[in-house]
Amino acid sequence: MNILHINQSDFLGGAAIAGYRLHSALLNRGLDSNLLVGHKKTDDLRVAQVPRQAWLETQLQRLTSRAGFNYVNHISSFDIPKHPFFEAADVLNFHNLHNSYFSYLVIPHLTAKKPTVFTLHDMWSFTGHCAYSYDCSRWQTGCGRCPFPKTYPSIRRDSTHWVWKLKDWVYSCSRLVIVAPSRWLAEQAKTSMLGRFQIHHIPNGIDPVAYQPLDRELCRTVLGIPTEKKVLLFSAINLTDARKGGDLLVKALSQLPNSLKQDCLLLTLGNPSQQLVNFLDMPLMNLGYVSNDRLKAIAYSAADLFIFPTRADNLPLVLQESLACGTPMVSFDIGGVCDLVRPDVTGYLATPGDTNDFCSGIIKLLDDKTLHQRMKENCRRIALDEFTLDLQAQRYEELYKSTLQYA
Repeated sequence: MNILHINQSDFLGGAAIAGYRLHSALLNRGLDSNLLVGHKKTDDLRVAQVPRQAWLETQLQRLTSRAGFNYVNHISSFDIPKHPFFEAADVLNFHNLHNSYFSYLVIPHLTAKKPTVFTLHDMWSFTGHCAYSYDCSRWQTGCGRCPFPKTYPSIRRDSTHWVWKLKDWVYSCSRLVIVAPSRWLAEQAKTSMLGRFQIHHIPNGIDPVAYQPLDRELCRTVLGIPTEKKVLLFSAINLTDARKGGDLLVKALSQLPNSLKQDCLLLTLGNPSQQLVNFLDMPLMNLGYVSNDRLKAIAYSAADLFIFPTRADNLPLVLQESLACGTPMVSFDIGGVCDLVRPDVTGYLATPGDTNDFCSGIIKLLDDKTLHQRMKENCRRIALDEFTLDLQAQRYEELYKSTLQYA
């Protein structure tokens, strides 16, 4: 069986990493897997960049973006069936389709030729423009009068009602099987325009060898962290990304007792944030953007807690990585976070946006050493039982076979 994944990238961003990990896991199971991506970053010969008519698409973008229609300018998507990867494929697997490389208008054309699975990584596929709608539910009734036009991916004009209708028409002409990595996203999809399709819940997987508990003292020595410190870890590609809650993190940490602040160190993974440096009243160490799995596992293992004040998320890979490394977590009860952060089992779930509650969670898990140790053991056990890459690949293989059977 030959699978072709179509994704934003093979490296940059959570959806890219999740898609590439699935691709690798399928190869390990003996399936033939290739990727077509918008932005190729690795030297993997099984990854190719989607052919582009750059000049023409740039000219079209001047019109389409001004009208509030993102991505429909990428007309070269209609040439994908000519690519050798597409010709050889038995099944297509769409991933993140919104990153300036793909026109969703081609979906009926592609799905008419090959059975197709569509793995959702956020809400974009069924909204009028946004990847996350926060507290807006207008996507259930047709969008329009968008309250968040600047949220990613931003729009220059509010045409969200017409974009919503266009996507709805596209899906009415398409054959798809939907996969949602979190229970939350699966439920959202069922109440959306995607509810016309079969919807399956298959969590993303994590490599339990690459991400495993390492010796805490040794990891701290490697990173140059004093062994007596209480280490709080925060990770995001962009530490100032409002969706990831860097501002909420500052507020929560500022509420810690002064005595605890002096004992703590904030370890961060991601592009440096001057905001954290300026407003955080505690020691901080930034490792920059880290792509190496081993170094990330060292950071997770060195930490006492992984803290993640996200405002909106599906099934965050960083929480899966923390889980596999046996590091308890504090986060907000948002989206699919609760699939991983389970109260009194693997971490603390705070009321969304409540920095007082978030702060209380940090204090609770740092103070109760018995609970903390039990959570460390629970984290690793649940990662092995529910979230391995091999289990994810097995579930996808079964889905691909059933999709082919009824194509």
